[in-house]
Amino acid sequence: MRKRLITKRQKKRLTTIIASVVALTAVIIAFMMVKNFIRQLTPVAQPPIQVKTIEKQHQEFIQDLAPAAVKYSQVYGGLPSITIAQAILESDWGQSQLASKYHNLFGVKSDDPQNSQVLKTQEYENGSWTTISASFRVYPNFEESIRDHAALLANGTTWNKQQYQHVLASTNYLDAANNLQRDGYATDPDYTQKIIKIIQKYHLDRYDTR
Repeated sequence: MRKRLITKRQKKRLTTIIASVVALTAVIIAFMMVKNFIRQLTPVAQPPIQVKTIEKQHQEFIQDLAPAAVKYSQVYGGLPSITIAQAILESDWGQSQLASKYHNLFGVKSDDPQNSQVLKTQEYENGSWTTISASFRVYPNFEESIRDHAALLANGTTWNKQQYQHVLASTNYLDAANNLQRDGYATDPDYTQKIIKIIQKYHLDRYDTR
């Protein structure tokens, strides 16, 4: 059998092909190594952190307070919408130190050294805001703070048992908010409008019909 001889041209062509394959393989290997290196340097994407929106926090705060506001309005009178709006305004949505640490939603003061905490607060006096130190009542939870607030509106102050009679007699939140100012509940001249704005924005009057 006669052997087939490879010509120089064929040999050169084969060598070129082999060299091309080797070069291409080297390029592929280098590319994969670089790709793998980059992948190692790239941080693995973490699942997004679920951050509550401010609006969701506000709605949850309202839902937390509403049952107690409705419950004690049925016991003492008054409107739940007013109670919830006052709690929101006076506690800054439960974020104030007085509310977050001592569950005092309404800035109720106390002279009992066993059940009070001295904190700085702002009072509106003689046409301007001033910072003072006062002793505030400490509560075990928000519900107790709401109960105490409802009892205060119903029973009045130690010097005037009928102080909040107009608030209790109100049949809608507009009258009640205006009567809070009339009956001397707050010194802030804008208190009434702030309460009304909160009630309307969050439709708190829906709790008054339950």
